[in-house]
Amino acid sequence: MVTITNDGLVWAAKRAGGVDSVAPMTYLELGTGTDAESQTDTALKTPITGSGLARAAATVSYEASYKTVLTALWTSTSVSTVAIREVGAFNSSSGGTMWFRHLWSSARNVDNGDSIQVTCKCTHARG
Repeated sequence: MVTITNDGLVWAAKRAGGVDSVAPMTYLELGTGTDAESQTDTALKTPITGSGLARAAATVSYEASYKTVLTALWTSTSVSTVAIREVGAFNSSSGGTMWFRHLWSSARNVDNGDSIQVTCKCTHARG
């Protein structure tokens, strides 16, 4: 499951209403944190900041049926295995607002030279 953060909901309302000049969500970040997702999250629990796996610009598109799609590709330069457990979407290359956070039930292990592509599809459901 993906958890939309409280800050992400504020961002969406401001963006939709043109109330504030908030930047679009165009970055994905990977992390190794294992804490449960929460609406009050404002950052990943343990973001990866180096080894070729730091926050990256994502390709963003609209798929249809209310889906925003963010995709990014990383190549690890870490000398040891990195156990990726979480991903988040942000509106800045550093800091910024986190739209959502997802925690995988098991790690995605990446070794030196391995590439990992992450695609996040956020479906805007009708209530």
